[in-house]
Amino acid sequence: MHKEGSRGILKMRSTVLVVMVLVAAASRLLPHPPNISPVGALALFGGACFVRRRTAFLVPLAAMLLSDLAIGLLRGDLRQGFHSLLPVVYFSFTLVVGVGFLLRGRRQVVSVTAATLAGSVIFFVVTNFGVWALGSFYPKTWEGLAACYTAAIPFFHNTLIGDALYSFVLFGGLAVLERSWPAVRESGLAAAAG
Repeated sequence: MHKEGSRGILKMRSTVLVVMVLVAAASRLLPHPPNISPVGALALFGGACFVRRRTAFLVPLAAMLLSDLAIGLLRGDLRQGFHSLLPVVYFSFTLVVGVGFLLRGRRQVVSVTAATLAGSVIFFVVTNFGVWALGSFYPKTWEGLAACYTAAIPFFHNTLIGDALYSFVLFGGLAVLERSWPAVRESGLAAAAG
């Protein structure tokens, strides 16, 4: 009975988390300034909130993949959703999922804020390194790498805003749901396993 109750609570919590991730990913289809999107927050949220590590990687990355596909289809050009740097972008988000693992059991405002900032920095460093290393716009020199990072600084501001906004919505939304709906609480898993 306890095992079935624990599975039911885990399924309920997982369903709520998946729906939150899908809704946030779907918001990428709305008009928005460059780099103000939910993807960094999705990766962080997945790492922090999904019980199973495989699910923590799979759900946010699959939601991003589906939204990339939708972006390409809506714009009539799949290259809009799938570009040559996509593997680098996805790699950066797998690292951010790892940062989310550090939040497990400690989802306070300060720790989520620090992890959000770390996720933004990881995305900035990894993706702009990819632009420099794999692209042809910047020379493959230290000066070229510095020029690439310098040119990306204005976009970093938007990344920070997007990550902060969506982290607030996702983590704050989950906190509200956990308070008002006991079946969604992490502590409900331990109590049901009893």
